[in-house]
Amino acid sequence: MPGMVLFGRRWAIASDDLVFPGVFELLVRVLWWVGILMLYLMHRGKLDCPGGCLLSSYLIVLLVLLAVIIGTVSAIVCVSMKGTICNPGPRKSMSKLLYVRLALFLPEMVWASLGAAWIADGVQCDRTVGNGIIATVVVRTRTWCPATSRPALPSSISSRTTPGAPRSPPRSLPTPLGPSSCRRRTTDYDLVGGDQLNCHFSSILQTTGLQHRDFIHVSFHDKVYELPFLVALDHRKESVVVAVRGTMSLQDILTDLSAESEPLNLECEVQDCWAHKGISQAARYVYCRLVNDGILSQAFSIAPEYRLVIVGHSLGAGAAALLALMLKRPYPQVRCYAFSPPRGLLSKSLYEYSKTFIVSLVLGKDVIPRLSVTNLEDLKRRILRVIAHCNKPKYKILLRGCWYELFGGSPEDLPTELDGGDLTQPLLGEHSLLAHGSPAYSFSSESPLESPTRYPPLYPPGRIIHLEEEGASGRCSCYPAARYTVRWSHESEFSKILIGPKMLTDHMPDILMRVLDHVVSDRAACVSCPARGGSSVDLA
Repeated sequence: MPGMVLFGRRWAIASDDLVFPGVFELLVRVLWWVGILMLYLMHRGKLDCPGGCLLSSYLIVLLVLLAVIIGTVSAIVCVSMKGTICNPGPRKSMSKLLYVRLALFLPEMVWASLGAAWIADGVQCDRTVGNGIIATVVVRTRTWCPATSRPALPSSISSRTTPGAPRSPPRSLPTPLGPSSCRRRTTDYDLVGGDQLNCHFSSILQTTGLQHRDFIHVSFHDKVYELPFLVALDHRKESVVVAVRGTMSLQDILTDLSAESEPLNLECEVQDCWAHKGISQAARYVYCRLVNDGILSQAFSIAPEYRLVIVGHSLGAGAAALLALMLKRPYPQVRCYAFSPPRGLLSKSLYEYSKTFIVSLVLGKDVIPRLSVTNLEDLKRRILRVIAHCNKPKYKILLRGCWYELFGGSPEDLPTELDGGDLTQPLLGEHSLLAHGSPAYSFSSESPLESPTRYPPLYPPGRIIHLEEEGASGRCSCYPAARYTVRWSHESEFSKILIGPKMLTDHMPDILMRVLDHVVSDRAACVSCPARGGSSVDLA
């Protein structure tokens, strides 16, 4: 785990990170060596031409040089496999092996340059041998920067959402529509910012199935703390729908990352009202637009008997929930449906208060409804503790994780990372990251996240419907054979971040929409079943 020290400085690569790059280089080198050996054995009788002795010597030295390099890379791979993540002692010879490997670059480059020069001089020998020398020079130039010097970097996936449909959660934008769909037209609704060709709105029309006349206001204005949203009339459900877009831009990410808590001023009797600062600011922006600009008044002047429904996904779900709290007093019949909302949103008192008019929906092991500042700190501590206890080398852990992600299965069936220790689950099992006390590893209690004023415990909004997959499958939630159960869940079931192959894909709005369609079509699943305790919520 500690970075290697080479040439007097510490590098951002550990001595156990060279297994897979080394194996790849080893495979290339062995194939290269076998090819040159076959070339020499098959054509050595044709090297009795002018310069043939020189080429024969070149191939023999090349075979010896490659054999030395193969031996060095093999030693690097073998040493990199030793030890554990936190025990680099068995790999202490790695720096010396890397110095040897780097020193071998010089004769490699010199010999490749000589081969290129001899071929350029027009050696009159078998053409196959000449082509083989040229191929050797080309391949060698490709491998001067070895794979062992370029460790893979992890990538992150960002959530991309669009304004939601009033009868379903927001979906991903469909493929771009043709020019005929993206054209200016005279509108009967307010359109603000960022859609000069009307393409975004055409996608919304196709996604929701509504008509132009059903929209009251559409805003694509997007800045930090200022989210795009729309207001539309759903005549089938007799509702005025406010849909808030989720994270889709850098400005939205900055809003997400403003994770401090701030007091929320509500005209209600709830005490200790705290909320996520960035999402609270975004909800306040939408509130001011709806109320101060008269957008809601305009909508209810058209349909005064309709009720107010607020929806959103991800960041939009959090903003929708806070917006519902702000509008609860002037619109007592308000309902909010939050799809995959963040966990770190409301204080305990607001969470209890929101149960009467907010419903959240969570798919599988989605990380966002389990995500909060305190949960991230807890995850960091649990991961460090597991790493400290783990007695398996890094490459075995990565291979096991790849197998589990590609082919599914139950990680609890795999060997544990502790023999006789106090952890009982494999490293990549969701429950293996539970905190276990250990005298062998301690953590500093000095953390800015432990400030109860700045980062008090926050909770998800409303009552929670959890869609859980039955059995185990591969990475995607879109397998036709996958079946889901639907049940009411308590917020405590989302108090820890679960590590698994679907922790990100379960948050994607298109997958959530697909699973919802599947569940709704299955009459055996009943989303209107009575809750286990607490007041009832009208899901209509």
